Amino acid sequence: MNKNLFDLTSYISVIDTRGQTPVKDYSIACICMDSRAALSHSLFVCIKGYLSDGHNYALSAYDKGARVFIVEKLLNLPEDAYQLLVSDSRVALARLSAAYYGHPAKKMRLIGLTGTKGKTTTALYLRNILEEAGIPTGYIGTNGIMYHDVCLETANSTPESLILHKNLYDMAEAGIRAVVLEVSSQGLWMHRVEGITFDACIFTNLSDDHIGEMEHPDMHHYRACKKLLFTDHSDQNTCVVCNADDPASAYMTEGIASSIIHISTNPQSNHDYIAYNIETKQPSYGLSTVFDCRLKGKALPLSGSIPTAGEFNVKNALCATAVACEAFGVSPESALRTLSHTRVEGRFEALVFPSLPGVKFVIDYAHNGLSMASALDALRPCTQNRLICVFGSVGCRSKGRRAELAVAAGPRADLCILTSDNPYGENPMEILKEIDQAFPDGSCPRELISDRRQALARAVDIAQAGDVILLAGKGHEHTQVIQGKTMPYNERETLESIVFQKDGSISNILPY
Repeated sequence: MNKNLFDLTSYISVIDTRGQTPVKDYSIACICMDSRAALSHSLFVCIKGYLSDGHNYALSAYDKGARVFIVEKLLNLPEDAYQLLVSDSRVALARLSAAYYGHPAKKMRLIGLTGTKGKTTTALYLRNILEEAGIPTGYIGTNGIMYHDVCLETANSTPESLILHKNLYDMAEAGIRAVVLEVSSQGLWMHRVEGITFDACIFTNLSDDHIGEMEHPDMHHYRACKKLLFTDHSDQNTCVVCNADDPASAYMTEGIASSIIHISTNPQSNHDYIAYNIETKQPSYGLSTVFDCRLKGKALPLSGSIPTAGEFNVKNALCATAVACEAFGVSPESALRTLSHTRVEGRFEALVFPSLPGVKFVIDYAHNGLSMASALDALRPCTQNRLICVFGSVGCRSKGRRAELAVAAGPRADLCILTSDNPYGENPMEILKEIDQAFPDGSCPRELISDRRQALARAVDIAQAGDVILLAGKGHEHTQVIQGKTMPYNERETLESIVFQKDGSISNILPY
């Protein structure tokens, strides 16, 4: 795919230039931000990151054939390198990427979701609802990139703009008509969705997270970045769905031109989509939550269910239902029918095994204090014996989460097995000791096992009928990072292999 350089750069604001101006019909063969991907006729965008600065790799890109550079400071490059000085290379990257791929975001209907928790579950609920309603729908978020039979992994919940527009282009070419996109606070801060106006936007909730080194400097900044989805990426035609039960909902939607649909689980409220009579069941195959709901425009209440636990997941289901109905014309009955059998990998995912009768394992991505508390509170009514929690915390960043997790788990669990999450460059056992020391007085007993597979094996060994065992933190992830090395790791596969080795049964997991 070749595009004219001057057609592309007409979409960005250039402050100054340096070097030899290319000929009028100079074509760009690719845009890149990694010098290793540069080749002849590349346009190299110098991006400043947390750990490295693309400006330091411009000469390497030049040596590989790049002759056009987007920079935030003019560089000492050979004369035939054409430099375009901009105020923000991330904004330039987003606009150039959109233009290079023919503005694919305008060829499909895009739904953006933001919030501290619930983005992935809500997004995949919505994708399934639209797919079953006959609308080919893609998904981009924490669980990867999915459309038709394509399933790719992503480094970030919201990919860098170059990767985002490449995948939106591929989706449009494949006949996708709608895309559900998780829009993280950092994705908004780093201009990864610059220039995109969403057809629908969802706010799930807000809590204290992602504050610290290499993340947001404070809660005010974190909250303000999330609000950008509604102020900078919506217009009067955007359908905005908001969790009215969250205190930050008014802040998020204040002053926007869009129509706002409110969801709630408060039966006394007068919002648009309300769930009530929420009850978690315990079928033999795992977990289930049933509820009644009053929906906008429906004279009579409807009944719904989701194959998981937790009032927070009912809120996620309501958000997905509201967008499907209000923005896409899906009937509430169709949406609720899809939700009744929709499960999300690594999000309150329940597993039971014939060799461990009466024991339920729940895999979840809970990795901060509030999500841990919510998960354990949701599972307590389902627990007939002990509620056991296996968890750790990420290394090198968000260190405040460690105490939060301990404070949340200590009073709620009957036993905690502390183990590694993604320790990165830190000593895994030192992280566990730090968590352990933060448990409040009178908390449950703990065991510290730094190897996560061994920790899961310990949980399987001590499991008794009536136990619920929450495996928290890894969720859907397929890798674990220890001492800078990224190794394959999947929570569900690891658990199944442990039970299989213990049991020796080929059919070691009951169908859900």
